[in-house]
Parts: sequence; C-alpha cells; structure tokens
Amino acid sequence: MSRFTRALSTASALLLAAGVLTSCGNDSTAGDDRSITVWSLENVSGRLETTRAIFQRFTAETGIQVKLVGVDEPQLSQLVMSAAAAGKLPDVIGAVPLAAIQQLSSNGLLNPDAAGQVVDELGPKTFDQRALDLTRDGDRQLAVPSDSWTQLLYYRKDLFAAAGLAEPTTYAAIEKAAQTLNKGDTEGISVATDPADPFTQQSFEYFALANNCQLVDGGGKITLDSPACQEAFRFYGDLATKYSAAGTQTVDSTRASYFAGKSAMVVWSSFLLDELAGLREDALPSCEPCAKDKGWLARNTGVVTAVQGPDGAEPAQFGEVTGWTVTKTAKADASKQLVQYMLDQGYEDWFGMAAEGKFPVRHGTAADPDKFDQAWDKADIGVDTRKPLAAIYPAPVIDELRDGVGKMQRWGITEGQGALVGATLGELPVPKAISALASGQVDADEAAKQATDDVAAIQDSLG
Repeated sequence: MSRFTRALSTASALLLAAGVLTSCGNDSTAGDDRSITVWSLENVSGRLETTRAIFQRFTAETGIQVKLVGVDEPQLSQLVMSAAAAGKLPDVIGAVPLAAIQQLSSNGLLNPDAAGQVVDELGPKTFDQRALDLTRDGDRQLAVPSDSWTQLLYYRKDLFAAAGLAEPTTYAAIEKAAQTLNKGDTEGISVATDPADPFTQQSFEYFALANNCQLVDGGGKITLDSPACQEAFRFYGDLATKYSAAGTQTVDSTRASYFAGKSAMVVWSSFLLDELAGLREDALPSCEPCAKDKGWLARNTGVVTAVQGPDGAEPAQFGEVTGWTVTKTAKADASKQLVQYMLDQGYEDWFGMAAEGKFPVRHGTAADPDKFDQAWDKADIGVDTRKPLAAIYPAPVIDELRDGVGKMQRWGITEGQGALVGATLGELPVPKAISALASGQVDADEAAKQATDDVAAIQDSLG
C-alpha cells in the first residue's frame, strides 16, 4: 500500500498530461463487450486458483469471459500508471484497500456510478453500514466493499491469570500488564517501531483511535498534536521503550517474539490467527510447549478487538476494508455483473480462502439476512493444515471478530481526507515519528509535533 500511494500523485500528473483520465479514447472499451480483464491483489497462488475457479463458474453462467491478472500490491501504482497511459486499464480491480480506493478516485480512475448500482442491486441493508461509509466519498460509492480484517491485541491468558491481571482492553490495563509481566526473559509487549513500514502506523493508529486521537478535524486541519494524540504518543512510546524489546521492531520481529513465548502481548492483524494455531508450516509458534503441541499458544491466547484510552468516549477498533472497484473505462455492464456475482454466488468461496483475514461485510441476502455470517462462522482457516475457525477459537471471540467492522474507525476517510490518507501512508511520517520516539531522539510531545508538521506539509503539497 505504501508504495502505491506514494507514487499515485506523480502518476496522476503524468496521466493528466497524456490526456487519458477521461471516459473515452481507451482501448479497454473496445472489442468484445462480453470479455473483461480483472486485476486482483489476492495474488498468492492458492488464492488465484480459487478466484479463477469462481470466475469459471461465472463465465459458465453468464457467458462473460474473464482474464484474471494477479498483481503485487507494491507494484500497483506503476501498473495503473502504465496501463492508463497505454489505454489498457483493467475493467475491475479486486481486494483494493481503502487508501488505494481513495487515491484511484482522486485521480479520476473509478466509475462510482457502477459501484453504487451494484450495491443498490444487492441491497444496501445487506451490507455492514460502516463498510459502506468507509468506501464512499460523500454520497458516491467509490467501491463495493468486499471483506475486512482487524488489528488485534493478543495476550497470554495464562500469564494474565497467574498475575491476577484484568483483560487488556484499556490504556491503564495494558500498561499495568506490560509493566507487571516485563520480567525475566519475557517482554511486557511487542509493538512495531519500524519507520519504513505501514504496519507501524497501523499499530499506532489502533491505539490512537482508542484515545480519540484523530488525523484531522472536521475542517481538515491536522490534529496529531492535540492533547489526545500527545497522550497516544506517550502511551505508545512508553510501551516501546519500557516494556518491548530494544531496537527497531518490525512486523516479523513482533510476531516472532510472541510466538517464541518471549512477549506477553503483541499487536498484530487477524491474519495471525491461523499461524497462531500452528496451521502454517513456515510460521509456526516456537515457544517451549509449542514443540509438542502446535495448538498450545492459540489456546492460551486471548484476543482483544476494541481498546479504550482515557480520552476515548468508547472502545475503538482499527482495521482494513477491501473492495471491488470498477474503473472509469471499464465495460460497465459486464463488470457490474462480475462484482455482483463475487458478492453473492461466489462470496463464500472468496472469503473462505482466507477467513482469518476476510471477514464478510455483506451479512447475507434479503431472503437470508445472516447467510454469509453463518458461512464465515463455519469456514476453515490455515495454509498447510485447515481447521474450522470455530474449532480453534471460542464463540465470543468469533462474534467479536465478525462484528468488529461495525466499530471500525480510520483516520481521515469519513472526514473527506482520503487523498491525504493515501499520501500519508506513502510518506509514512507517523512511523518516522514513532521511530524517533522509540529511539529516544524526541519525547512524546515532540513526536506529535513532528508528525503534525510532516502531515501538514503533505497536505499542502496536495493543493
């Protein structure tokens, strides 16, 4: 995502110069209107095979031919730029994250009317309202929301129970637990501090939203230096410097620490759920009890979805919603039929290929309102080994995971600052401020000011 958003502002200038950001003069609209090209960011071989099988069924039912192209997310920006300049944009792009949706829209590359028509046809009430809100710009439906993942706080239930600690759902409870359990060979918590990785921003935004720390106010003014944000930087900085391992912590090192039993808590996405259960051979838990029992760590791990800080009015949940986008130059009718199929007949197979990170945001149909939620509850997870989600995690955890999108918040998108969000994730000013804070170069207030100044400069550059 970061490379995509960093390059799009440059790409837009080149595309405008080439005169291709229009609804005509593009080869994508020429030729057979019963044949479309689809790019998918779900480009792992197994997921491409599943997607291809769904498309084959779609073709058999509709007669519309589909060319599937797997795309690496970091390469999407250059591919979009090149395709638009050559007049060969795909008709549909799938699994597009929120910031990329906003950037594609701000560069005039989407057909929001088509997305809105698909939602209307399927029934807006069958979708999670929050997912619709996050994929809109005002009253324009930029994309059809497909599925979501959430950022979570994982914690060692056995260690918490032995120490008599409360569930870590608030700043105070998290900090107390981190301090209490930070002893011997065990760190209190593992949090990301890598200045070059969006994962660091995702981890910080998870805690920032909990304290009602927002990127912008209703008027678009950057507010990362507000008292709520200063407290969020202090909290995160203390976790990183007092209770986490020394040195730069990454998406890989934080997972490895928790899996080795050397960390009492870790902030990670829901994609950890299958690995935590020992279902992926190249990312197995390595703690001492895990050698004899691959499922030991999952059974001894608690999962917190929403967290609340002292300035937060209620618990907040951070996560991602991905969607299906129809491009500006697409063969609209065929493209709409495909997207509608992917949210209906093909939906269970789509989210079932990675249920731990694909929570359905369409709950069901008008005739069967809970159809897809119930199917997700029964879905298998894992890579090398597959097991039902419900066989590993208790029902309350599954319910919280599925319902998390309804509480999901994101910086700037619903305030109409989607383009800024994309550009911010490209330049990564917040991870850079976090890194400086964690290494002792700045204190919390200075980190908040640094992030504010850098984001404001990005906002100014957008015009």
